[in-house]
Amino acid sequence: MPDPKDPDAILDYYFDWSDEMTEYSDSIASHSILPTSGLAVDSSSHTANIVTVWLSGGIAGRTYRVTCRITTAGGRTDDRSMNIFVIDQ
Repeated sequence: MPDPKDPDAILDYYFDWSDEMTEYSDSIASHSILPTSGLAVDSSSHTANIVTVWLSGGIAGRTYRVTCRITTAGGRTDDRSMNIFVIDQ
């Protein structure tokens, strides 16, 4: 089930790479957030292992895909995606 979000809510979502960063003794150097049109990225930040993104907007009844792309200090690039279901709550 996609993560629910009210159209008027501004909520934080996480992309966690802790297991991979520990396994490879690596850390996140940069990230970008790529949302489906209609969902807004208010802000984003990262630590060595986790990317946090604050999302707003969306139309009730629609599902939006949000992709997080990271580049690590060791030169790895990876993508993770999640679906956000917008519903009047």
